[in-house]
Amino acid sequence: MSAISFKIEAHEGTARAGVLTTSHGVIHTPAFAPVGTKASVKGISPEQLLSLGAEVVLANTYHLYLQPSEKIVQKAGGLGKFMGWTGPTITDSGGFQVFSLGVAFGKTISKFVKKTIEEEVEMKPAIYDEDIASQHGQLAVIDEEGVTFTSHLDGSLHRFTPERSVEIQHALGADLFFAFDECTSPTASYEYQREAIERTHRWALRSLNAHRHNIDANQKQAIFGIVQGGRHEDLRRESAREIASMGFDGIGIGGSFSKEDMRGALQAAMSELPEEMPKHFLGIGEPGDILEGIANGIDLFDCVAATRIGRHGSIYTRHGIIHLTGEKYKNDFNPLDSLSLPKSDFGLRSSDIRKSGGLTSTERFTLAYVAHLIRSKEMLGSIVCSMHNLGFILTLVAGARLAIIDGRFDEYRANFVRDYYG
Repeated sequence: MSAISFKIEAHEGTARAGVLTTSHGVIHTPAFAPVGTKASVKGISPEQLLSLGAEVVLANTYHLYLQPSEKIVQKAGGLGKFMGWTGPTITDSGGFQVFSLGVAFGKTISKFVKKTIEEEVEMKPAIYDEDIASQHGQLAVIDEEGVTFTSHLDGSLHRFTPERSVEIQHALGADLFFAFDECTSPTASYEYQREAIERTHRWALRSLNAHRHNIDANQKQAIFGIVQGGRHEDLRRESAREIASMGFDGIGIGGSFSKEDMRGALQAAMSELPEEMPKHFLGIGEPGDILEGIANGIDLFDCVAATRIGRHGSIYTRHGIIHLTGEKYKNDFNPLDSLSLPKSDFGLRSSDIRKSGGLTSTERFTLAYVAHLIRSKEMLGSIVCSMHNLGFILTLVAGARLAIIDGRFDEYRANFVRDYYG
């Protein structure tokens, strides 16, 4: 018996609205999971996350393993109790973080090439995590059993296998977690992508077996397999068929995409997956990409982008991203929320946002004031921008859910894309 249940409530084409029930509460899908990399969504308290409408958060296995260690989190009562979050939680496998310490992987050993943040963002626009950019962690050895890697914190040597990743995630205690996989560079050759998906499939089965043999964890936690295959649609279809056949509780769509490849790779994978399984698009958080995912039947999303760009003074608006460091915002005394997504614009009633606080905690601030905070490097500026961005994404996804239920998702999406991308 699975530790979760998933019920689809409404369809519009392949887009769907559902309810995912976990041992720590219900997730109304489609849903966005704010990322608390180190058991903390940067600058945002659990109470503030609830006020913004968040129902689930995702934390990072790699980072929590290194600091403070999964044993400490386990002693605290698991991830939720450790971070003061009472709702559902998700952890990734650690695979993406291990492999994304660099992009030049060989078959058995590779030294990572240090790149600028701008180059990394261009290569992996949707899921780049600046927390892993450091002078350490520049060596990984990949073999059939797993990967040996150096810590980005101090250069110390560590090893992940599928069984070890599952063991760590059992200790972290999240409601949903992912099988250990190999996340390749989008520029890797077709031959290497095939080799990597075959290894990912073997690791997926080992991860699943390790989980199913832990009776206690199996009753409390659900495990998702991950579809890989890079930009190649035939590999995505093959990987989706293989992962779906193994008996996972849900499916993750993983890997790095260029913008032009994402749609085809996503549609290829989704065409092979059982409709009844919950599906998570890993590391996807750009507004248009989220709506693309929802249109193709994705139920869950996560991404660091909302808080990452917020820390640097950039915010989502209904007409695209703006940068508050721009000169014109010094004397702009319009409220910050004037650039958000008014619920009325998307047919949202207060009852449609599970926690109806929305962005009310930032509405008192003007653009000029927040721009001043960012320029002055005041902590509050980063917090306000991060809250604004998370509220924007959570409101967007809540609106998409209601639009599916009302049978007007296509119109909802078209209106947003028109305004956002001009």
